[in-house]
Amino acid sequence: MPIWYGGDYNPEQWPREVWDEDASLMRTAGVNLATVGVFSWSRLEPRDGEFDFEWLDVVLEKLHAAGVRADLATATASPPPWLTLKHPEILPVTASGVRLSTGSRQQYCPSSPLYRGYATRLVTALAERYGSHPALEMWHINNEYGCHVSRCYCDVSAGAFRSWLRDKYGTVDGLNDAWGTAFWSQTYSSFDEVFPPRDAPTFKNPAQLLDFDRFGSHELLECFRAEAAILRAATPDIPLTTNFMGFFKPANYWEWAKELDFVSDDSYPDPADDTAYLQSAMTRDLMRSLAGDKPWVLMEQAPSAVNWRPQNAAKSPGQMRAWSYQAIAREARGIMYFQWRQSIAGAEQFHSGMVPHSGTDTRVWREIVDFGAELKALSGVLPSTVAAPPVEAAIVLEWESWWALEQAARPTRLSYAAQISAWYKAFAQAGLRVRFVHPGADLGSYRVVVAPTLFLASEADLENLGAYARDGGTLIVTFQSGIVDENLRVRPGGYLGPLQRTLGLWIEEFTPLAVRPAALAGTVTSSSATWSEVVRLNGATVESEFTDGPAAGGPAITSNGTAWYVAADLAADGKAALVETILARLGLDLPRPVPGVEHITSQSDTYVINHNPLPYVVELDGTDLLTGKPARGLELPQYGVAIVRP
Repeated sequence: MPIWYGGDYNPEQWPREVWDEDASLMRTAGVNLATVGVFSWSRLEPRDGEFDFEWLDVVLEKLHAAGVRADLATATASPPPWLTLKHPEILPVTASGVRLSTGSRQQYCPSSPLYRGYATRLVTALAERYGSHPALEMWHINNEYGCHVSRCYCDVSAGAFRSWLRDKYGTVDGLNDAWGTAFWSQTYSSFDEVFPPRDAPTFKNPAQLLDFDRFGSHELLECFRAEAAILRAATPDIPLTTNFMGFFKPANYWEWAKELDFVSDDSYPDPADDTAYLQSAMTRDLMRSLAGDKPWVLMEQAPSAVNWRPQNAAKSPGQMRAWSYQAIAREARGIMYFQWRQSIAGAEQFHSGMVPHSGTDTRVWREIVDFGAELKALSGVLPSTVAAPPVEAAIVLEWESWWALEQAARPTRLSYAAQISAWYKAFAQAGLRVRFVHPGADLGSYRVVVAPTLFLASEADLENLGAYARDGGTLIVTFQSGIVDENLRVRPGGYLGPLQRTLGLWIEEFTPLAVRPAALAGTVTSSSATWSEVVRLNGATVESEFTDGPAAGGPAITSNGTAWYVAADLAADGKAALVETILARLGLDLPRPVPGVEHITSQSDTYVINHNPLPYVVELDGTDLLTGKPARGLELPQYGVAIVRP
C-alpha cells in the first residue's frame, strides 16, 4: 500500500492564481493526499441553504490532475457566523453559565439538534456532489472533536443529559442509588430536577461528574455518528476517519476507535523538550493499540514550530523526519501535516507550513521534498499488514478511571496521564515494546501487564486482571487501584475487590506524603514521590519496605506468585529497578536500548532512530532500506534513521 503523504490544504485562504502553484509544488514534494475543507463551512454555505461548490470543484480537479488524492473534510468543526447569528442557542455554555461567542472555532453545543441538523444537511450535500468524484480517497469527519468545547452546560445539554440518564437508570430511584444522593440532601424526586454539574458552592457529586463525562464523550460521538451514517449510506466503499489528539482526556477513544474505518491522530510534541521523543513514541503506541490490526495515519504534525506555546521552538534539522519514522515504525501508513501552505492571516498564521512564509528556498521545504521522495521509495517495500512484536508489555488504560481519579475530593491530587507515562518510560527503557489495553481485554499474549492507578474498575475487569495473573501472567498493580466501582462507590474492607485474593493483601489506610518522599529498601531501592499506604498481608511476600514516613517498616512492594503490588509512587529509578527485577525473574534477557536511541521491531524490520546529539553506530546485521548500505557500522547523526532488514 502507498504511504500517504501531505497535509491540510486550505485553498479558500488564497487567491486562485496560487492554486496552480500549489498543485505543481505538491508534485515536487511527492504529496499524494491532501486534507481539504476542514474549516470551509462559511465558504461552502455562505448563506443559509445556499451552497457554493464551484471553487471546491476546481480545487479537486486540480488535485486529481496532479495525482493527489483528497481526504475530504465535512467542514462541520466551525459553524459560519450566519448560523450562530440566526441561532445563538447553538453556542456552547460553560459550567459558570457563560455563553461562548463566535469568532473562533468549535463554537457549537454538541447536544444541539439545530447544530446537528445544519451539519448533516451540509454533509448530505457534500456526499451527493463528491461521493463519486475520482479524487475522493477518504472522508474526514469534523476535526479534533472536543478540543476546545468538550462539555456544554446549556439548557439543551441539560435536557439531553436527563434523557441519557433515563436511558441508563430507568427510574429516578435508580439514579439516586447510583449517585448516593442521600449525602448532602441531594435526593431527586424527578429527572427534571437533575442538571449538568454546573458551578456550585463546593464539591459536586462525584457520580454526577463521572456520568457527565460519560455523557459528554457520548454526545460528541453522536455528532460523529450522525455524519458517518450519511457518508456510509452514500459512499459505502469510501473509508472515513476523524482525528484523535493522543492522550486526550475528554473523549473515551476505546469507544471512538470502534466507529472508525481507520484511526488517525494529531501530534505536536515540543521540539525544545529533550524527552519529547518518549512522549511522542507513547502516543504512537497508543494509536497502534487503538487501531488494532489495521494501519493508522498521523493526520497532523508541525513541519517546524507551532504557534500556541509560550515559547515556540522550531524543529531542528532532521527532527521532523525522525519523529515521522517513529510513527511508521509503529504501523502508521500516512504522514500528514498541518498545514500545506503557511497562512498569512488568522489565528494560526505563525504555525509552520510545508510551504513556509519564506517560500521554497528554505530548510523546511527541502526537508519536505526529500522526505516525500524517501516515502515514495518505501511505499512498495514496507509491509501493508500489521503484526505484533513477539515480546510486549501492556499498560492498562481506562478513560473512566482517568475521569474518576482526577476529580476533586480525592485522597491526594494525582495525574493519571503522568502515571501512565512514567510506566511507559520504564518499560521502553528496559527494551519492552508497549501496547495499551482496556482492563477487560484479552491479556494472554502479554508477558507483563501493569495497571497504574486503576482507581475505577468493574468487578469483571478486576476479575480479568486477576485471572491473567493466576494463569501465569506477570501483573503489576499500583496504589489507588480498585478503589471504587463504576458508580464511584468505595469498595470497603481493604479496597482492591477481587484483586485482594490475587495480590494476597489488603489496604488498611492511605498515607499520602505531603511533606517529603519516603525511601524504600529491599529488592527494589528507591524513593517514593507522593504516596504511601499501610498494607496488610494475606499471603503476599514483602519485596521492599518503607524505611521512613507514616508507613515506615511496612510493605512498599509485594509479590504473590506472579502478581505484584506497588504501594508507593516510585521515582523513575524505582520503576526501572522493579521492571529489571521482574524481567530477570521471567528470564527475559532483552537488549537494553541506549538512552535516546530507539530500536523498534516491526515485523522483519528494525527501525533505529537516534535522538541524541552524539552519533550512534548501528550494530545490527542486514541492509538499511533507506540507503541500501550494510547496516552494521552505519553511523547515525542526531535524528538519523535506519530501517534494518535482515
